[in-house]
Amino acid sequence: MNETLQHVEQMVDENPRVDVTETFTEWQDLLAGLTAKIADRFELTRDPCTTDLESYGDPNTGPSGRLAAYTGPEIDWLVHSWIGDPRTGFVNMHLTAWLGPQVRVPHLASALLLWPQGWFYVDAVPRGDLVGDGDYYDSYYAEADEPWLSFKEDHPDFTWFTSRTGFIRTSLSPVAYCYSFPPTRPNLDTVAELLTAKVDQWLGWVDAAEPVPDDERAALADRDLRIRRNIAERDPANVMGERMFGAELTQRLVRALWGGDRVLPRPVR
Repeated sequence: MNETLQHVEQMVDENPRVDVTETFTEWQDLLAGLTAKIADRFELTRDPCTTDLESYGDPNTGPSGRLAAYTGPEIDWLVHSWIGDPRTGFVNMHLTAWLGPQVRVPHLASALLLWPQGWFYVDAVPRGDLVGDGDYYDSYYAEADEPWLSFKEDHPDFTWFTSRTGFIRTSLSPVAYCYSFPPTRPNLDTVAELLTAKVDQWLGWVDAAEPVPDDERAALADRDLRIRRNIAERDPANVMGERMFGAELTQRLVRALWGGDRVLPRPVR
């Protein structure tokens, strides 16, 4: 198994500019379908703080993007977004769903990137200590161990991506998928199948989950917010936003990723 050990800006700068609009459009449809599947299960309302981020930049002349964040009785913060310029070979897309504290089911996190090679990430973000709480690990991670190992062996086109930032490496669960790959038809199908399966699994976990006692929910919600904010603010890929849109708008987008400007209340109770 090969390994990629580069900053995102290195990956972009060291590769030729190629129009990736076709794959970008395909991935837009994929994430839109997965978002719709989640919306069928949960009551969601778009937070007004992202209304004016429905479209930013100018897609006719350069980089642009979209960021929509939602909340609801069971969802603390769901983000469906993209940023970049597919005509020049760079685009970054996100679908993340952070649950409210009524259950301890892991959060759903996924991202797709073209630079112009493909890259994808999908993980179940833990809501507790996987080493200190063996039962939690067994409930959500143990059965993923063998498929995770098999993927490394069975997909030689996929190169494991190791972040150069220790904090980001720490944020991954032991069965996270984080790979670069040539965006061929078979590889794109593999990514779509895996993301769809992970969303379906996550929805099943939610339906089967036991409720968290009321007196433990505030502490869980506080932990969730700290993790979400730290991941958003410490993401090394934020430098690409600054390149395209400057520091002020990038800081606004980062706050939107964790809910720093949210208007609607969090589902703490």
